[in-house]
Amino acid sequence: MELKLTLKENRKPDLGGKLGFGLRFTDHMFVMNYTEGRGWHDARIEPYAPFVLDPAAMVFHYGQAIFEGLKAYRDAAGRVTMFRPELNMARLNQSAERMCMPAVDEKFLLDAIAKLVSIERDWIPTEEGTSLYLRPFMIATERNLGVHASKEYICCVICSPSGAYYANGLQPVSLKAEDKYVRAAKGGTGHYKFAGNYASSILASEIAEKEGYDQVMWLDAKERKYVEEVGSMNIFFAFGNRIATPALGGSILPGITRRSCIEYLTANGYEVEERTVSIDELIEGVRSGALTEIFGTGTAAVISPVGKFGYRSEEYVVGGGKMGKIARFLYDRITGIQTGKLPDEYGWVYRVED
Repeated sequence: MELKLTLKENRKPDLGGKLGFGLRFTDHMFVMNYTEGRGWHDARIEPYAPFVLDPAAMVFHYGQAIFEGLKAYRDAAGRVTMFRPELNMARLNQSAERMCMPAVDEKFLLDAIAKLVSIERDWIPTEEGTSLYLRPFMIATERNLGVHASKEYICCVICSPSGAYYANGLQPVSLKAEDKYVRAAKGGTGHYKFAGNYASSILASEIAEKEGYDQVMWLDAKERKYVEEVGSMNIFFAFGNRIATPALGGSILPGITRRSCIEYLTANGYEVEERTVSIDELIEGVRSGALTEIFGTGTAAVISPVGKFGYRSEEYVVGGGKMGKIARFLYDRITGIQTGKLPDEYGWVYRVED
């Protein structure tokens, strides 16, 4: 499929002031359309602009919407890179299969994203902790109120120059262990980047925020006993040099940063266990001192240390409420590889050609 380019004149990257996260958008976007019987077609990079959708477009009524999140960086030598983007392309197709949406050609889409990033390279911020955030997504667009998989779709990629995901950067966040609402159940869609997963999490997140917490720590749907995820992140627990993270079992998103942290820690002599972790184990770990740190992992924040968590009106401070040594170790190493400050020993960095 040919990639058509329509570029905007008088481009003006806006990188001044505080960037925030996902608040500004670049001059261009990638778009392609799908029609049953024809497949994907009309791939193009064009000026960023609103979509015109029919009120009966099926995304509005039955929620077929999936997405990915990845970043582009400018390394120490000025080269533009991405971090393991091929895993995002594969995960997008995994989500598409679960939601009865058409698969994309992973190489074609990655090449198109690389071209878009190359065009928008002047939008990539270079300050510590900043990046060009990339949001590929797919939505159902068929004009039909019948309950079935759509026969038409849009796949789009937009770009946003962004600062730290959390306003306080690497300051430890606070979590509320949620024992009323659940994020996902086994057999559902929690294993996929489906828009509905995030919509269903908003109420509990707003309640937690009103109670003074930064994020929700989700417990399992069946027993409300085992920790699964944290807001938009996977979660790790350090008991000294022994590290545990909830095992993937159909209700937890297989995070790419999660995977990278497991691989890096294992390669550097840490013992990493993928297993069930109960809220009772965490409380006992705080009381005994065995639980030395908690941190979240995800594309947006990379590593987010946790200073405390609340559960049933009680609060538990972890590691003195400070960022732990393992979280710091991972943040420095992963971001160092992403930005070219450290050598890429694992072949994780994807170079975007000029």
